[in-house]
Amino acid sequence: MHNISMDDIEMTLDVMKYALSRISAVNPELGSPKKEDDLKQLVGETITPKGIGGEKAFNLFKEVLIKATVSIDHPRHLAFVPASPTKAAVMFDLVTSASSIHGAYWMEGAGGIFCENEAMRWLVSLTGLPYGAFGVFTSGGTTANLSAMVAARERWRSGNAANHGKRGVIITSEGAHSSVKAMAKVIDADVFIIPAEEALTGNSLESQIQSMAEETQERVFAVVATAGTTNAGIIDDLEGIASVCNRYNIWYHVDAAYGGGALAADSVRHLFNGIEKADSITIDPHKWLFSPYDCGAVIYRNPEQAKKAHAQEGTYLEIFKDEGAHGFNPADYQIQLTRRVRGLPLWFSLAMHGTERYKQAIERGIELACIAADKIRQNPNVELVREPSLSCVLYRRKGWSFEDYKNWMYKNHQSGFALVAPTKWKKDGVYETVSRFCFINPDTTEDDIQAILDSMS
Repeated sequence: MHNISMDDIEMTLDVMKYALSRISAVNPELGSPKKEDDLKQLVGETITPKGIGGEKAFNLFKEVLIKATVSIDHPRHLAFVPASPTKAAVMFDLVTSASSIHGAYWMEGAGGIFCENEAMRWLVSLTGLPYGAFGVFTSGGTTANLSAMVAARERWRSGNAANHGKRGVIITSEGAHSSVKAMAKVIDADVFIIPAEEALTGNSLESQIQSMAEETQERVFAVVATAGTTNAGIIDDLEGIASVCNRYNIWYHVDAAYGGGALAADSVRHLFNGIEKADSITIDPHKWLFSPYDCGAVIYRNPEQAKKAHAQEGTYLEIFKDEGAHGFNPADYQIQLTRRVRGLPLWFSLAMHGTERYKQAIERGIELACIAADKIRQNPNVELVREPSLSCVLYRRKGWSFEDYKNWMYKNHQSGFALVAPTKWKKDGVYETVSRFCFINPDTTEDDIQAILDSMS
């Protein structure tokens, strides 16, 4: 299966031609999903005893299957938190895969890990964490949050033998990412949610802790603040929360998976003051730092605490820890052992373009949100729900119900025009359906925004 034939060479050329065409495309198709039965009818059986051949399989992918996916980098894909990887990052993702680097241990992946660490040093510098802070690249924010919470719980347990038999407690806000609650299930922890229509404040956190029974207080091992909520781009009171966590000796984690990219933007950097006091931080380069999926990151104030929680032991792993194999081992600082060097595309893109270009691209997302807000104010059919935060804009179409928003979204999506999804916003305890923009792609234009708003008339 590994012998090289002319068919393999031709297939390689076909793949590279497709990749170059996709990377250089000025107006990529948005794409829209199809039902599984419809796709099966179109492509037939693809996994067979004899194989269907590379040419046929690749043509099915190009002609049918790729069109049933959504291009996350389409300039009118403004739903959820999209992505817009640089062409340099996408190209180097191909190089990363072709190079077959195992990125768990320095002994096998030194050169690739070195590149990752160069990019990580820049990320750490954005946070303002003190000398010695460092991190690793993960598959995304969920894995980063989980890795941080495992480290937090282990510190809590190691500090008091009585805690080994207790179920820990995490405190977070209503606006926290869904992964916080999901990963709490993985580590069998309870989650206390503080209602917060806007930012979670230090005072609210203090009140929550004070209202807990003493036995529950003693089980609190972590607080998760959010620096850029997925729904609205809200940044919690990072300074105030840091003070409370310090006072109670609670691990302070900041989930900046989406908003962390804006640490590079001078116009909003002050909104993140207090993040430098965190014990751990999550940032997703595949969101607002223009990397391809999948690329998250977890950063620790004291990496040794994470190493105590995550380093794996095994007879076949001992050689990786030997002095002769010295170097930084990413597997020691997060939950994954086997890992690709997913930080390499970010490193190459940063090395090629420079950090100033990154700052400019991120500032453009913030600017687009302000432009969208101005257009909404001028449009009699729509109105802002709240002022823009980072690159998120919540707005309502006057008189619309959930069904109206849903039908509008599907019509635009299925026609290949745009993907803008409804969400829920709670005001005074009542939820309403609204629409939402999230600007990540600097190639999105003012005309794109206007055309989407016009489609609501």
